[in-house]
Amino acid sequence: MSTPDTDPIRVEVRRGAPDDIELAAVVAVVTEAYDREAATAVVDDPPVRGGWEMSARGLRRPFDRDAGWVRGIG
Repeated sequence: MSTPDTDPIRVEVRRGAPDDIELAAVVAVVTEAYDREAATAVVDDPPVRGGWEMSARGLRRPFDRDAGWVRGIG
C-alpha cells in the first residue's frame, strides 16, 4: 500500500536490544496501521458558493423609505 520514500526509515531503540526480525515486525505493524489510517482519513470538501450567493455581492443596501424622493437637499 505505501510507496517507498527516498529517505530511509530511521528507528531509534531506546531500551532493549531487538534483533533485525523484531525491528522488521515493528516497522510492518506501524506501516500497516499508518496505511489504514491514511486510507480512512478524509477531509470534507469546502462549501461551494451557489450562483445566488456569488451574485449577491453586488446588491445595494436596503432602500430608506423615510428619506423621501429628494435626498440631500437642504
